[in-house]
Amino acid sequence: MIFDDFDPKDNTIFRLIDNEGNVLNAPLMPDIDDATVVQAYKAMLFARVADEMAVSFQRQGRMYTYPPNKGQEAIAIAAGMIMRTDDWLVPVFRELGTWLAKGISMKEIFLYYMGNEEGSNFKNAPHTLPLSIPIASQMLHAVGIGYAINYLKKDEVAFTFVGDGGTSEGDFSEALNYAGVWKVPVVFTIQNNQYAISVPVSAQTKSVNLAIKAYGFGIPGIKVDGNDFFAMYAAYKEAFDNARAGNGAMLIEALTYRIGAHTTSDDPTKYRNKEEEAEWAKADPLLRMKKYLDKKGLWHEDEEALIEEYKLEVDNQFSEAENFSPYQLEDVFQHMYVDMPDDLKRQKSEYEQFQSWKENRK
Repeated sequence: MIFDDFDPKDNTIFRLIDNEGNVLNAPLMPDIDDATVVQAYKAMLFARVADEMAVSFQRQGRMYTYPPNKGQEAIAIAAGMIMRTDDWLVPVFRELGTWLAKGISMKEIFLYYMGNEEGSNFKNAPHTLPLSIPIASQMLHAVGIGYAINYLKKDEVAFTFVGDGGTSEGDFSEALNYAGVWKVPVVFTIQNNQYAISVPVSAQTKSVNLAIKAYGFGIPGIKVDGNDFFAMYAAYKEAFDNARAGNGAMLIEALTYRIGAHTTSDDPTKYRNKEEEAEWAKADPLLRMKKYLDKKGLWHEDEEALIEEYKLEVDNQFSEAENFSPYQLEDVFQHMYVDMPDDLKRQKSEYEQFQSWKENRK
């Protein structure tokens, strides 16, 4: 088992290909056929295109604050390829490729970032929780789901994600503690992209790495090169199989780098330098994967044409979201309780008065 061979106490990192796409450890390469590898790269490329366009739409004032995913595609796509329809996705907000693999559409994602709750409906993505903004709180939800899976004797696994900054939250420790106690079928991923907004990992912990935190709660952990699709896939496969076998949770620290800003409201030039960004750019997950495909003679597509095709698809879904029917005021209030309490009735009335005032000013 790779979780045994790459012990976080030794600060070893599980990596299968280098920055030039060369295979470093052939015996541990996951059993994936060539067509699936090509499809994985296409999924990573689509996620990159969609993400860059989302940032552009936000900069045009056509969408609210958006958290870029650029640079973390290998993690998201690997997880998405392991998950089944009935497995649970308990996300944060930087797993775009996993959302798409689960069945969430770009239209729904755009609606969400336009402030329309229909964007959390996920009509074709069962067992998917809405995006979670409070830091690390979703991890407790995943453990609760895992407990229910065991209680109901279901063949399901919950996947949840957190950033490096989230490991300093109490919810992180509480979730891992109960995951260990209850042996829940949950796969935890720490997306260690080096910064919790502006705070570096070195200011978050004195631990040798983040994966080692799993030991305190009696569950296995591993530090993985998060920009290496094959390493992430292999780690997810082992954690997934372990969970299905009834052996409980596992923790994966995916070492990666957030190429863009924390969100479109953030300015990363305030806390990191160009030299650091240039060094990490050499490990870009798409660049590494493409070099691997080229060395193996697996890539035969016109990439520029493919990108234009992806842009058209994303643009069409954005247009559908942008022209979606206005969000109904009633929906803001009516789904909170079976019977609307007085305080919500008062808030609804006050907002209706505000809207009326706005209309009368025109």
